Amino acid sequence: MKIFIAANEDQKNELITFNTDRNNTLLIKNHHPENEDHKDYDVFFIFLDSLRRLDFENFSGKPVFVNKMIETLSQLNAPTNVHRINGWPGFLKNELWEIVSNDPENVKNIFKSLNREITFVKDEPGFVSARVISMIINEAFFALGENISTIEEIDAAMKLGTNYPKGPFEWAEEIGISNIYRLLEKLSEKEIRYAPASTLKKLFLEESGNF
Repeated sequence: MKIFIAANEDQKNELITFNTDRNNTLLIKNHHPENEDHKDYDVFFIFLDSLRRLDFENFSGKPVFVNKMIETLSQLNAPTNVHRINGWPGFLKNELWEIVSNDPENVKNIFKSLNREITFVKDEPGFVSARVISMIINEAFFALGENISTIEEIDAAMKLGTNYPKGPFEWAEEIGISNIYRLLEKLSEKEIRYAPASTLKKLFLEESGNF
């Protein structure tokens, strides 16, 4: 199986954990697949620029996995050969990947060849783990805004008290404030409990140059 992977340098470093079958050939590029690449590959993983629009018809029905954290397959009007994955920083090195798919049997066979564990989740923004982590980060920003403690103390308390691998602010730095804020903002359209903390919003606006 020939696999085309569009990924940036950080994503490449996480993907070295891919323990693929010897019959697989992986090509990792830092650009989206061009038309001439499509006929040469069996599967496509597009981790780059989750906001970019892709013409799914160009892939001739071949499996395409796209990094779409906010847009759902139904919103993308995606055909059954297109599947959603979480390409946020830090998630690609996880042993278990969350997948949104309308063709689970085909997906199972692909990931079996890649020696990667998967779980299928609902076609909703943020999957499951990213929503949970975003909420943890948001609560930490609420605590920071209320002067309950410092960033360093909150991170230390969460790692020592809950055995989290990272503190919420460490997670936020790794994943990116923009990713966290945009997901929470989207989720809050339906559930107010996801509304971003004012301190998180302020940092997002500062980093985006809109403050």
